[in-house]
Amino acid sequence: MFDSLLFDLMLVILIGILSQWVAWKYRMPAIVVMSVAGLLVGPIFGLINPQESMGDLFGPIITFAVAIILFEGSLNLDVREIKGFSKPVGRIVTVGAFIAWIAGSLAAHYLAGLSWEVAFIIGGLFIVTGPTVILPLLRQAKLKPRPAAILKWEGIVVDPFGALLAVFAFEFIKFINSEVTLKALLLFFAASAFAVFLGWIAALVIGNAFERGSIPEYLKAPILFVVVLCTFVFSDEIMHETGLLAVTAMGMKMANMRLTTLNDVRHFKEDISVLLISGIFVMLTASLDPKILIEIFNPSIILYVAAMLFVVRPLSIWISTIGTDLNVREKLLIGWIAPRGIVALTVSGYFASILLENGYEDAELLTALTFALVFSTVVLHGFSIGFIAKKLNLTTTDESGVAIVGGSRFSAELAQSIKDTGNDVLLIDQSWAALSEARKRGLDSYVGDILSEQVEYHIDLTPYRYMLSMTKTDTYNAHVCADFAPDLGRDHLFQTAFHVGKDVETFTIMGGQTLFSPSISIYSLEERMHAGHVIRKTLLTKQYSYTQYLRERDDKSILLYILRADGSIEFFTPQVELQAVAGDAIIALTSPAKTIERVKERLEEENGEKEIPYEKLEELFTEEPPSGKREIPGAAPISTENAK
Repeated sequence: MFDSLLFDLMLVILIGILSQWVAWKYRMPAIVVMSVAGLLVGPIFGLINPQESMGDLFGPIITFAVAIILFEGSLNLDVREIKGFSKPVGRIVTVGAFIAWIAGSLAAHYLAGLSWEVAFIIGGLFIVTGPTVILPLLRQAKLKPRPAAILKWEGIVVDPFGALLAVFAFEFIKFINSEVTLKALLLFFAASAFAVFLGWIAALVIGNAFERGSIPEYLKAPILFVVVLCTFVFSDEIMHETGLLAVTAMGMKMANMRLTTLNDVRHFKEDISVLLISGIFVMLTASLDPKILIEIFNPSIILYVAAMLFVVRPLSIWISTIGTDLNVREKLLIGWIAPRGIVALTVSGYFASILLENGYEDAELLTALTFALVFSTVVLHGFSIGFIAKKLNLTTTDESGVAIVGGSRFSAELAQSIKDTGNDVLLIDQSWAALSEARKRGLDSYVGDILSEQVEYHIDLTPYRYMLSMTKTDTYNAHVCADFAPDLGRDHLFQTAFHVGKDVETFTIMGGQTLFSPSISIYSLEERMHAGHVIRKTLLTKQYSYTQYLRERDDKSILLYILRADGSIEFFTPQVELQAVAGDAIIALTSPAKTIERVKERLEEENGEKEIPYEKLEELFTEEPPSGKREIPGAAPISTENAK
C-alpha cells in the first residue's frame, strides 16, 4: 500500500529522529536505539529496504551525508585546544592510534578472514572512538577530570582522522594492486595535496565573507552547506575519494580562523548533522541483508570483536602511555573504554559500497563486522563504565558543583558565595557582556548556548551536580531544565520564578524546581542587588538553632541555600521544606538593615559614640558610586552572623 520511495524516506527520517528522542528520554545510547529500530523495520520484519527502493541514489546520499558529518566533526579541531593537551593525550592520539591501526588490521585479516586490502582500510577506520557516544558515557559515569579529559579529547581528535586514514589506505592499496607507475602514485599524493588546498581556500573565502558581512544572516547556513558539498564534489571529481579529505581540511581551517560568525550557524550544522546521522544510520541497518546479519554471530567475527576489546585497545593504550604520569588504574579504565560510534558505521557503509564496486567481494561483510563491533562496544562499555570507574576509584561522587545559566550581577554574587564554600561553580551565558561581573571576580565562565551540543566539546559538566537556570527568559530557563533532566535528574535542576506579568497558566513545559524561598524572579533579585541587599552567611550552633534563625530573620530576606557541615549544599525551594542543624550555615539574600546597624555601631565606637544619622549610612547602600562598585565600611559581600 505504501510501497514507494517517498514513504521509505519519510519512515527512515521518522524512525531516526524518534530513536534519538527515546535515547534522550530514557538515557540510553542513541546508537543502540537506532540500531534496534533499523533492524526491526529492515531485515527482521522487512517493512523497508532503503538500498533497493533508492537504487542508484543510495550511494550518493550516503556519500553526501558522510562528507557533511566529517565537516561538522572537523569544526571541533581547534589547534588552541590541542596545544593544551597533556602528554598522555598526545601519545594516545598519535602513537596509540598507529598501534591500534596496525593491530586492528592484523586482527581483521587473521581472525575475521578479510583480505589485506580490506583489513587495513577497516583497521584505520576503527581507531575512532566517536564523541557522540563517549560524551554521554562520561556524564553518566562522572569520571575524575584527567581520565575524562583524555577519553573526551581522544574521541574528538581521532574521529575525523579515522576516516581519512581509511581513505589513504584505500587509495594506496588500489594503486599498489593496479601495479601503477611511480608517476601515477605521485599523482595521487598531488591530488590529495590539492584536496587539502581546495578545502583551505574554500574555508578562507567563506570565512572572510562571513566576517565582512558579505552574506546576510539568513543565508549563512545554506551557503555554508552548499560550499561544503561543492568542495567535496569538485575534489572527488578530480580524484575519487579525496573529497572527504577536502571537507575535513575545510572544517579544520574554519575552526582555527577564530570566526565570530560560526556561532550564527551552529544550530543549523548541529541540526543537519543530527538529521543526517539519524537517517543514514537507519538506512544502513535497515538495508542489511538477513544473511549478512546472521554473519555477525560467525565465530570468526566474534573472535575479532573480542580481540579488539581485550587485546588491541589495551595494547595500544599501555604501549603509547609508557613514560607518562598515568597510573595503573587510569590505564586500565582508558584501555577498556573505546566505544565506536555512528561515524564508524556510516563511513564503513560508504567504503563497503566503494570496495564492492572495485571487486573486493569480502567487503560485503564490512557493515555487519562494523555493526558487531559498534553494538558490542556501546553496550559493554556503556553499562560497565560506571561500575569499573567506581571500583578503580576514578569517580567524583561527592561533588556539589553548581553550573549557573544566565549572567547577571546577582548570579555573579551567588557564584562567588558558592565558590567561597569550596565548591566548583561555572557561569554560562550567550552574551559576553552578561558575564563581565563574573570575569571581574575571576569566576569560571563560558560564553555559549548551554542547549547547544557543541558545549559538551568545550566544557566538562561532570563536576557540576546542580544546574540553576536564571536567565531573563522564563521559557529558556524551562527548556534548559527539561533538556538536562535525563542527565542530572529533576531534583538537581532549578530555575528562577516567572517574572510579574508572565501568563504562567498557558506555559506547559515542565522545567526544574523553583529557586529560593520565597520564590522570586531574576528581575526582582537584580532590583534587590541594586538596592543594596547582600548575600549573608549565618552559622547555626547549639545555642542558635534553625528555628530561632527563621523566627528572627528579616521578613524581606530570601533563603538561597544551606551549606552543610560536610561542605555540600542544598538549595531552598518553595516545594521542599529543608531542615538545618548545628554546624550548617544558612546563606540568604538580606536587606542592608542589619549591615547598616552594624556599621553604625562600629563607626559610633570609632567616633567616640557620636550619633551618626541613619540616613547618611543608608546612602552607602542605595547609591552607586561612579566606578560602579560599592565600598561599604565594615561590611563584606558574604559574612558570618552568629548568635550572641
